[in-house]
Amino acid sequence: MRRKPGTLLPLEIEILSAAVDLRRSGTDEFYGYLIAREVKGNTDAKLLTAHGTLYKALDRMQKAGLLESRWEDPAIAAVEERPRRRLYHITAVGQAALLRQAERAPANGSLREGLQPS
Repeated sequence: MRRKPGTLLPLEIEILSAAVDLRRSGTDEFYGYLIAREVKGNTDAKLLTAHGTLYKALDRMQKAGLLESRWEDPAIAAVEERPRRRLYHITAVGQAALLRQAERAPANGSLREGLQPS
């Protein structure tokens, strides 16, 4: 199934919404497991059928300019004795896409709350 240009898939909407929520709570960057917990906690878990689905979506969203990412400092991961994380943040393009999506779906008022650029 092809999507119309400029539209977001349900998982992409949830990722962007969770990124905005995290930013509002003081977390500007997120990693895969954190966003998976946020999405799973906010929606029906069917959106995340597998972590592969999430990482494919994050990659696709980064290529579309909705997100940007960077690798965390390896020293931080070493101190915490875990692998490095790829850290993502929502871009102005991603926030604008989420706002456009909210305008197209006025019945979902919760999507529109708090989405004003910060």
